[in-house]
Amino acid sequence: MAVVGSLSRLARLGSNICRNHRLMLSRSSQRRGIASCIDPAYGLTDEQKEFQKVAFDFAANEMAPHMAEWDQKEIFPVETMRKAAQLGFGGIYVQPDVGGSGLSRLDTSVIFEALSTGCVSTTAYISIHNMCAWMIDTFGNNEQREKFCPDLCSMEKFASYCLTEPGSGSDAASLLTSAKREGDHYILNGSKAFISGGGDTDVYVVMCRTGGKGPKGISCLVVEKGTPGLSFGKKEKKVGWNSQPTRAVILEDCVVPQTNRLGEEGEGFGMAMKGLNGGRINIASCSLGAAHASVLLARDHMQVRKQFGETLANNQFLQFKLAEMATKLVASRLLVREAATALQESRPDAVSLCSMAKLFVTDECFNICNQALQMHGGYGYLKDYAVQQFVRDIRVHQILEGTNEVMRMIISRNLLTES
Repeated sequence: MAVVGSLSRLARLGSNICRNHRLMLSRSSQRRGIASCIDPAYGLTDEQKEFQKVAFDFAANEMAPHMAEWDQKEIFPVETMRKAAQLGFGGIYVQPDVGGSGLSRLDTSVIFEALSTGCVSTTAYISIHNMCAWMIDTFGNNEQREKFCPDLCSMEKFASYCLTEPGSGSDAASLLTSAKREGDHYILNGSKAFISGGGDTDVYVVMCRTGGKGPKGISCLVVEKGTPGLSFGKKEKKVGWNSQPTRAVILEDCVVPQTNRLGEEGEGFGMAMKGLNGGRINIASCSLGAAHASVLLARDHMQVRKQFGETLANNQFLQFKLAEMATKLVASRLLVREAATALQESRPDAVSLCSMAKLFVTDECFNICNQALQMHGGYGYLKDYAVQQFVRDIRVHQILEGTNEVMRMIISRNLLTES
């Protein structure tokens, strides 16, 4: 279902939410109740503003009321995500002929930023799911696209991205999971670590070694849940991202048909990196949503909290802090949107800009959220207040989709190799 045109559906959705997070998000969905200088709708087309509003409303009505419960009880909100898929959020940049919304990378960033104001953890998983669906749509043949993409776009089935291994994180090209060809099948052996959705999802986009050492020996296979030899480790206990399960994916003589290979042998590493370029924009966009929400929460707290006989809003030091937070938020948003446009247009600076966006935005947005917590004082450390969850949920954004140290390597390499 297309995103645009779903406003009437969202208008009928109702919910309850506690404390100031509800108030903030309610205002966010009605011109966002914010100063124009940080309005995320500025610069967007009328169409983009429409599906941004759909996403903000969905975040306020369907995600924020449950954000704390999903975190504390570690609930994977399958039905809520399927509601998001009904609005077109299950395959945002997948082609329409297989059920996707066919939107641009910039459109996608706008949607993920808005959704993350309601729950970063859930939105981040949706972004990973979208990346997997896009990889199958982009690199798969027609049979593979028609087999997998419709169910992924509707979120009838969920996907996980399997690159990282216990011994190969930042050095992804050294992965050891093997796939040996036997007739019309591959026999997979190895394990993947820190897999979002692992054990609860249905489709695993697995990078494995079909050839020699290095990136040219890596291929990409789609492994379906229920395949003999596929199993999962224990559910990890994490600081944040608790609305999505994380487990090891274990492959022991796992038999996968050759027809589940995306592209040719040896092309998997390139696919993985192209997927991550978009993934870096997506995760930076999720950080933007958390920072946007945290700026509003800090502002609202300053206006009601009194110390030394007056509200915190009258304290010049905190005024300056709030101004710095707002400035960094807008700078971050502009960088993400420029990187998204570059990727959509296949510009030569796209990879570097995606890395810059991931590096700068995840660092700065974490600092914004952390400062917002500080401005709440002791209340910010209580789980009754949403700001602490934003801090916990976006801390990992500086690590995954390529650590921020790796982003520095990519950017500097580009600068030093250009003539």
